Amino acid sequence: MPLSKSITIVAPALIALALGACSYVSNNAVETGGQPATVETVSLENASSISAGTFEGRSDHVTTGGVSVLQTASGYQLVFAEDFSLDGAPDPVVGFGNNGEYDVASQVDALSNKTGAQSYALPATFTPSDYSEVYVWCEQFAVPLGVATLESAE
Repeated sequence: MPLSKSITIVAPALIALALGACSYVSNNAVETGGQPATVETVSLENASSISAGTFEGRSDHVTTGGVSVLQTASGYQLVFAEDFSLDGAPDPVVGFGNNGEYDVASQVDALSNKTGAQSYALPATFTPSDYSEVYVWCEQFAVPLGVATLESAE
């Protein structure tokens, strides 16, 4: 078989395999180095909502639920609602982007759980107006798993 025909047959299979690899996590806690990731608990009392959105799945993944950026006495927090759900993937991380483009430099942390409420402290340098989207991103395969477009709460 000529090399060009082999590449034509193999390339789609490799792409499907790569996308499919972002499809399974064995338990609810997303594993990071063998240990479940933890998220610092902070008081959200007296927090004000800056923006909010709802996740939509990407790359053949089901990602749903609400997300908010809140301003607290100690800084900004990214809060996933109780209804958050990701169907599973290796290496999911949380970050921000704009206009359909994930900003790798905005990565906040590894996703702590594939379901339920969770909160992430944002760096002191975080400026909410710099971003219009929240991402759940598959670090291993550099594809989005879910995107929430943020709408201003004002």
